Amino acid sequence: MKIVNIVPGFGGTFYCGNCQRDGAFVKELRYRGHQAIILPMYLPLTMNNLTDSPDQADDTRDAPVFYGAVSIYLKQQFPVMRKMPHWLENVFNSRPILKFAASKAGSTRAQGMETLTESMLLGAEGFQREELDELVRFLKNHEKPDLVHISNVLLLGLARQIREEVKVPVVFSLQDEDVWVDAMDLQWQQRMWDLMALKARDVDAFVSVSAWFAKKMQEKLDIPAEKLHVIPIGVNPEGYRFSEPSFSPPTIGYLSRICEDNGFEVLVDAFLILKESGRFPGLRLHATGGYTGDDRAFIHHQEQKIRKGKFKDDFRIFEHYKPGELTSFFKTLSVLSVPVLKGEAFGLFQIEALASGIPLVQPALGAFPEIISDTGGGITYYPNTAEALANALAGILTDPLRLKTMAREGRRVVEEKYNAGVLTEKMVGLYRQVIGNFAGN
Repeated sequence: MKIVNIVPGFGGTFYCGNCQRDGAFVKELRYRGHQAIILPMYLPLTMNNLTDSPDQADDTRDAPVFYGAVSIYLKQQFPVMRKMPHWLENVFNSRPILKFAASKAGSTRAQGMETLTESMLLGAEGFQREELDELVRFLKNHEKPDLVHISNVLLLGLARQIREEVKVPVVFSLQDEDVWVDAMDLQWQQRMWDLMALKARDVDAFVSVSAWFAKKMQEKLDIPAEKLHVIPIGVNPEGYRFSEPSFSPPTIGYLSRICEDNGFEVLVDAFLILKESGRFPGLRLHATGGYTGDDRAFIHHQEQKIRKGKFKDDFRIFEHYKPGELTSFFKTLSVLSVPVLKGEAFGLFQIEALASGIPLVQPALGAFPEIISDTGGGITYYPNTAEALANALAGILTDPLRLKTMAREGRRVVEEKYNAGVLTEKMVGLYRQVIGNFAGN
């Protein structure tokens, strides 16, 4: 089977669960003998945000970057640029320019990108018609896949032209698109959801990473039940070294982009509450996951609070968080907590932690209760405040036997249910069903 995966590049400056999902999935498809191809959009893919294996990244270095981030932004903002000569557009789409753009914080910010997002959703009716035609021509003349899988529904504008002109079914993943839309100005939010619901009619199947998010997006996009499927994210357990939680000293871990929305301040404040209580004098906080330029001032403020409490030596940020680089980080931890303010559709960091033997303490928001209940690898708390988190952490850090039981159970369930190989086979089964239905219409 030949599958083309269309994946937005993001620059690789922070931990991105969606990107790791896409890279690991393509790797598993190839391992099982399928021809899986990644086509990047907006920004180039790198080895680090594709996979942990250099040979799998080789085929992305020469792949064209469709919808180059710089040129489509300029065309959207400045009408005169819509008639730029091809040589100038090629300059803007060159890898040095796109890599520079990737280093800028704005590439991950939704606010101010409303008109461009709408134009992308409009597809052939938007200002990126030329880019869409280029993508369709490439699929028809260079790849001719059996199916196209697109990584998120903010790209719904691609579906109709691919189905009608390439004549293949189109599948979309569902994971945290609401975060982007809900960050827009209020006047844009419902308008965007309505447009996405309209474009969703052009899709053959949707794959959500959790039952919780499937229900949410079914309501938002009016997705028929027969088109909606739940296949969570998995990892290759063999890529994670299991060891029981460390208590020498007790250490709380954080793995995600280090920013306000992902609850890093909630965790820092909970850490300070525990330290100041005197009950956990040796307690440490270790964080990793990278950040963007927008996050630097926020991180500096958190570091100042820790220094003011005279706990500077008990806090550390690990620089390395790419696939295959987390073993040394997990070996230092007793427990992991990423108190995302509004919850998440899944949270790959949970499965990575459990595969490594590290239990979870997560807010009872989004899909976190679903994953923790399914794995038995942690606890939830509510409300998502520093005080509630500190209480939950205190309860579990004083019960090492319970933590070790959770660690073993979490690893077992990851091997059985959140194993990338098992989940890839489920996805392949869905692909075959979708291709059969498309051929019969």
